[in-house]
Amino acid sequence: MNNATNRTIDPSCRDKPPLAIDIIVNLDIFGIILYSILTFMATVSVLVYIEECIYIYRKVPSNKKSVIIWVNGAAPVIATMSCLGMWIPRATMFTDMTSACYFAIVVFKFLVLMLEEIGGDEAFLKRAGKHKLKISTGPCCCCCLCLPYVHITRRTLFLLKLGSFQFALLKIVFTILSIVLWTNGTFDLADVSVITGAAIWINPFVGILTIIALWPVAIMFMHLRVALRTIKIVPKYAMYQLVLILSQLQTAIINILALNGTIPCAPPFSAAARGYMLSQQLLILEMFIITLVTRLLYRRQYDPLPVEKVDDNENTKMVAMPESA
Repeated sequence: MNNATNRTIDPSCRDKPPLAIDIIVNLDIFGIILYSILTFMATVSVLVYIEECIYIYRKVPSNKKSVIIWVNGAAPVIATMSCLGMWIPRATMFTDMTSACYFAIVVFKFLVLMLEEIGGDEAFLKRAGKHKLKISTGPCCCCCLCLPYVHITRRTLFLLKLGSFQFALLKIVFTILSIVLWTNGTFDLADVSVITGAAIWINPFVGILTIIALWPVAIMFMHLRVALRTIKIVPKYAMYQLVLILSQLQTAIINILALNGTIPCAPPFSAAARGYMLSQQLLILEMFIITLVTRLLYRRQYDPLPVEKVDDNENTKMVAMPESA
């Protein structure tokens, strides 16, 4: 029975991802049009990003230039890496890791961006002197409503920054480690069935680091979203979250479906390679749209924020501390 089943499986379904030249040779008319359009989208994303960098360099205050350029680059970088992975399937692991490392830095940079938009660390501490932070927010503790409110101090701010910075640092460290183990033949993204495999230990640990890093950003956003509403911080945060969901969660779901056989192989692509290919193509389209939206959000006049008015009856921008505190 097993022998009969094995004879019906195309040998290419068990092969490694095809070479770039094999893809080019086997492209039909639809494939040529699809690859051309997606490559054009990735190229336009990069060009739009370069134009936006020039605008930011000329119009934005110096303390915000670097962080805004970093945050704006998330979608174009992912689109570019996805385009390379689409044309060179055997490089998909490296392109995905490059995108993930860049976004790990963006997580920290978005936290810094909110602080810079409020005026920097000192301005944030000054404005937040009579408030407390609510830490029962996602993705870690959205259900833990009993958690106490936290005083906003330099130590609290340092811990928030550290919580996001650790991901930017450790993600790069684990990526380098994964590549080293891959060259030794002990790291395989598709092999998660063996408990001794490196991927089954590294990937969940990186996932935990991701959740820890997203928590401080969510805490800061929840307490600055009203103060920063004039600079459209809510749609900016939505775009940041959308990039996270599409580049991480969507990709993971498609790859799991491919590994389980839900997505069948299509020679010259194995099931896993086809899953990666579909993921790359979707990301190019999605990141192209996000690049255009973020350009509209960040292309504005960067005027100072108005001074916060002291009003106990207003819709508070943060959580007010009791008078006894």
